[in-house]
Amino acid sequence: MRRRDHNIFANATSLLICGLLAGVVVAAAAFPAAAMSGLAAKAGGETFAQLPSELKDFSSPQITRIYASDNKTQISQFYDEFRSDVPLKDMSKYMRDAMVAAEDREFYNHNGVDLKGVARAFVNNSGKSDSKQGASTITMQYVRMSLAYSATNPQEVVDATKDTPKRKITEMKYALQVEKELNKDQILERYLNIAPFGNQAYGVYAASQVYFNKKPKDLTAGQAAMLAGMVKAPTSFNPTTKGGYDQIKQRRDNYILPAMVEMGSITAAQADKAKKEAIPRQVKPIGNGCVSVANNNWGFFCDYFYRWWMSQEAFGATPYDRERRLKSGGYRITTTLDIKAQADARKRIADHIAEMDKNALLLAATEPGTGKVRLLAANRKYKLPDAEHPNPLSSDKRKARAGVRATYPNTTNPLLSGGGDITGYQAGSVFKIFTIIAALEKGYPLAYPIKAEKRAKTSYIIDSSNDSACPGTHFWCPSNSGGGGEGVYNMWTGFGKSINTYFVPLEEQVGAENVVAVAKRFGVQFRVPNENDWANDQEAAHQWGAFTLGVSSSTPLDMANAYATLAGDGMYCEPTPIEQISTADGDKLDIGKPMCRRATSKDVARAAIDAARCPVGDSAQLGSCNGASTARATKQTVKHPVFGKTGTTDKDKTAALIAGTTSLVVAGYMANPDWPDHRDRMSHDVVNPAVYETLADFMDGKPKDQFKEPENRKIAFGDQRSIPTVTCSSLDDARDEIEDAGFDVSIGTEQESDCPAGTAAGTSPDGRTIKGGFVIIHPSKGKAPETPAVPGGQPSGPPRRR
Repeated sequence: MRRRDHNIFANATSLLICGLLAGVVVAAAAFPAAAMSGLAAKAGGETFAQLPSELKDFSSPQITRIYASDNKTQISQFYDEFRSDVPLKDMSKYMRDAMVAAEDREFYNHNGVDLKGVARAFVNNSGKSDSKQGASTITMQYVRMSLAYSATNPQEVVDATKDTPKRKITEMKYALQVEKELNKDQILERYLNIAPFGNQAYGVYAASQVYFNKKPKDLTAGQAAMLAGMVKAPTSFNPTTKGGYDQIKQRRDNYILPAMVEMGSITAAQADKAKKEAIPRQVKPIGNGCVSVANNNWGFFCDYFYRWWMSQEAFGATPYDRERRLKSGGYRITTTLDIKAQADARKRIADHIAEMDKNALLLAATEPGTGKVRLLAANRKYKLPDAEHPNPLSSDKRKARAGVRATYPNTTNPLLSGGGDITGYQAGSVFKIFTIIAALEKGYPLAYPIKAEKRAKTSYIIDSSNDSACPGTHFWCPSNSGGGGEGVYNMWTGFGKSINTYFVPLEEQVGAENVVAVAKRFGVQFRVPNENDWANDQEAAHQWGAFTLGVSSSTPLDMANAYATLAGDGMYCEPTPIEQISTADGDKLDIGKPMCRRATSKDVARAAIDAARCPVGDSAQLGSCNGASTARATKQTVKHPVFGKTGTTDKDKTAALIAGTTSLVVAGYMANPDWPDHRDRMSHDVVNPAVYETLADFMDGKPKDQFKEPENRKIAFGDQRSIPTVTCSSLDDARDEIEDAGFDVSIGTEQESDCPAGTAAGTSPDGRTIKGGFVIIHPSKGKAPETPAVPGGQPSGPPRRR
């Protein structure tokens, strides 16, 4: 390379000539139209037009790549222009030489402006020839594209690209300055990384991928010459069209390869060989966004990531700004997706339900203490509607009559995380955990007893015509699922058996508005407008008696993270799909890191988990489950300390199970996303195994970490008081004495005893119980009659066989 002369007289002469000829110089190759969309990747959004020296800091729009938590497996990529910068050393020498041969053969011999070329263009364009010549050097083209890409509004893009003398002078002036700031290799590298190659490919990396599915360093002479030939007019020289194929072959064989021979880049023999290389008539499809995930079952997680990104004001003041930043910023984003856990979950779902089932089986899992979302899986394909093979009509006949399609087998709706039209699903008794937490916070211990009736009488007001109203009243009187269930329960046994008529009175004592407040603190999103109104209105929430039974819509992700808050010692961490975000320069951003706040005390969280071990077949550490369990197989399958809860709504319209360890919480819902008021009955035989098998797969080989016990054990048993001894007292005296001691009293079933019939045989419990707790007096039936002796001392029954 010859030494470049920056003599002031040479530069002045150049500018003078430029000024004289600018009015007749024709613009160089058209700049890609995508720049008009406002793409600007330079940090801070500064404009290059202010100072020529800023051109050396220019950064073109880059591909953002999304990886799983292993930081190696690429999930997807986002871009407006498929481009990824590579250094010159990682490009084939043929590519560098071919571009110089195609666009600027005097590149290494001028100071940014080719004066001879300008003169030739002036003479040619002043004549009557229909063939107009341009005089833009590679440096000038780089200036023009950089100015357009760094524009902050459409008018700046127009000013940077329109064919005017003023624009040409600006290019020339800046080109001269760029050549002072950067050496030739730096300029060529930047040009090769920004040039358009058609078919959504910008820069040599993208072009190598799209046309030849290889890295730039592996391009042959023929391939490099073809790509270099396209930059002049990417649409006209597009080899995937018939006319374009013929034109690019002629340009490669008759113009660029001979020029490379003339420049000494290749030999004549190499050129002849290169002319025989195939030119592709088809290009590799390049995935973009979540519909192009590498593995389809990653689509719902990718969609969750995208929606999360679009909600972050840190990435821009408007949704437009945030999307532009995602699709042009060149970020490397490592997500929280555990690809093994995701694959296991998808397999477990497939074991229990088909993709063509109108009912959806939805699994979401988060990590306690961080909020990291580890999996989102469903018996659906994340896919845009297929016009040739459309989804069936909606199972909701009213929607079907209107031509509305179902969400199976293909959908891009956020079924697991919510958003758009997806407001969630009623999940039933899993919401009872919020009543336990509110009660513990109010000082009620786990052992707090309530005598549950077949039907609870409450002060909650409903329509008197409702089936749940007490006969002849407008008060709500709920019953237990399947009827029955009466008896004395505490939080361990009431939760283990999911006794509605224990939890509704408990909620009434605690205050339904306080239960709703707990759910909000634990991250439940009230996406249904009227439910959101009730949740944020103290008076309305106070009357929301059915809230404890899970009548509010929620998503599997909401509830997985709510239960994970307990396993995180009461710290609520916003769900996040992010492990790390790195810029194109390698800088690490703090955005997306766990954002946690205390939702409840450590002791309350630990006590609530102790009660929540009962429903899933585990043993409580502080009290006794007494065999109460609605999903006993969970503990048997997971084989680790586990907690959770089942949930079912009226007429089994949804079924749910949440199960968790200290490492992961999995929430599974079975629901119909298209028709909430459907006629099917959802089965726990489908949802339960999918949940606990997924959790077992994740926990396999991991340490069996035990849950921590509360530091203050009073939270389990409360302030214990002695129960007065009333054995053989009259029932009235016994009631008065126990009530005077501060207990709530009722009369229970008769028992045989030594006391006279009609007196108090004893109490349940006896000895001690919680201050203000519930005590049952059992009336005596008197002594059982003695069995008369058999004469001769022989046994009265038949002889026993040994």
